[in-house]
Amino acid sequence: MYQDVLVPTDGSDGTRRAIAHALTIADRFDATVHALSIVPQGPLGTLEEPDATDTAHRAVERVESEARRNGTAVTTAIERGVPHEEILAYVEDNGIDIVVMGTQGRTGLDRVLVGSVAERVVRLADVPVVTVRLTDQLQLEDPAEAERLARERAEADGYEVVSLRDEPHRTSASWTVALETASGPISVEVDAVTADARITTSD
Repeated sequence: MYQDVLVPTDGSDGTRRAIAHALTIADRFDATVHALSIVPQGPLGTLEEPDATDTAHRAVERVESEARRNGTAVTTAIERGVPHEEILAYVEDNGIDIVVMGTQGRTGLDRVLVGSVAERVVRLADVPVVTVRLTDQLQLEDPAEAERLARERAEADGYEVVSLRDEPHRTSASWTVALETASGPISVEVDAVTADARITTSD
């Protein structure tokens, strides 16, 4: 029934459940997940953060990581423009069968914007649109605490932590902490809801 599932993501907490739903649908139908992040331009240009492009890359990388861990085929894309227009264009250009998207963003203003984007996509899309509301409450919002938990996880797995490679950053209710260890660089993902930590990459 569904061969291509689109999950638009801005890296916000509100996309966490949308990503999980999209991956569940893709797994059920052996479909490909498309992760799309949009850097707002045009009418929303004044709201673009200085690091919006980096945030967009991290957002789709998070979906890609989750999909590959689940053995799900995945493709990623970053577009610039008016969010709902870019989502609808992507649906048409890539033969998307269903869209799964969150209805809240990172901040109060984001919640209004993301909610508005979801509403427009629901009204205008020619394919089914599943909207997912954020209900999980974040327990871990301090980057220093995320770093501490990441170091503990790494040491428990036998790594000797030397230093922090980059400042912890959070997307979709998970912290990514890059550490330098005696045996090389690793990344640790810390769930901001459960505070569970796991090593996701090592080089």
